[in-house]
Amino acid sequence: MHRGIGQALQICRNMAAPGAEPQVLIQYLVLRKDLSQAPFSWPAGALVAQACHAATAALHIHRDHPHTVAYLRELERMRKVVLEAPDENTLQELAKMLQQKNIDHMLWLEQPENFATCIALRPYPKEEVNQYLKKFRLFK
Repeated sequence: MHRGIGQALQICRNMAAPGAEPQVLIQYLVLRKDLSQAPFSWPAGALVAQACHAATAALHIHRDHPHTVAYLRELERMRKVVLEAPDENTLQELAKMLQQKNIDHMLWLEQPENFATCIALRPYPKEEVNQYLKKFRLFK
């Protein structure tokens, strides 16, 4: 880590109220499991790239949201949870439900095929989104 960034992060931490724990923010990603299986059989690197694309896009789109600003302020405290959806239909249904519930997210579409591969939420406190993700039985 660049020394200037590390010093700035330490100053921000020291400015927090004494004894107050910073809010834990998590960026959830939901990746299609079927892409790793036949007939797709994508290699691990291709799947990781899809998750990276979605996560980066979600952070960029929601970069001005206070949760995203706080999440990016402390790089060494970033938390991501990667979940799996069985197939594209499940991913599309989840995206629709997240939109209906006004949960900020990015549905990543692989090009040129134009099919959904991953959903990334902007950083959220766990308690704000877990209930919606559990409805899709994404947690093992």
